[in-house]
Amino acid sequence: MKQLGWIVLATLTLAGCNNQSDTAVPTSAPTSAPTSAQTPAQQTRMAAQTPVVIYKSPSCKCCTAWADHLRDHGFKVTVHQREDMDAVKTQFGITQPLASCHTAQIGGYIIEGHVPADDVVRLLQTRPDIAGLTAPGMPMKSPGMQPSGLPPKGYQVLAFDKAGHTTVFHSY
Repeated sequence: MKQLGWIVLATLTLAGCNNQSDTAVPTSAPTSAPTSAQTPAQQTRMAAQTPVVIYKSPSCKCCTAWADHLRDHGFKVTVHQREDMDAVKTQFGITQPLASCHTAQIGGYIIEGHVPADDVVRLLQTRPDIAGLTAPGMPMKSPGMQPSGLPPKGYQVLAFDKAGHTTVFHSY
């Protein structure tokens, strides 16, 4: 029983170390990892309640559709219209191979492009040691690029670190 207490304490300590500073997200935003005592539905609700800040070109309609996709999944979304998206991408360390049309911040992570809401929820639930997720380019069968409600198909969501190294997070 004593050993279980130490494991819980160590887990909580490590979860606190995994939080990253994010000035665009209010300090009241839930940024800690979900506890194992939460049900999957509670974890999903907690993740979806984490504020999302999206930077997009004023003329990009697929970015607006992606923001609506996140809202449809319970996320609280704020959109900033920017004419200088190259500067935004540079600020957040998004290199050309990782780039898409919009950039978002959520829970200390960067989300680049048309990443499905379910992947964002999984990211927030598992809190891996990465910089963020990307769906490079503009995959045609991704949220925001196809009619609402259709499943993603034919592309990969990549996890990336601060050095730009990638691994496959989810294949569609």
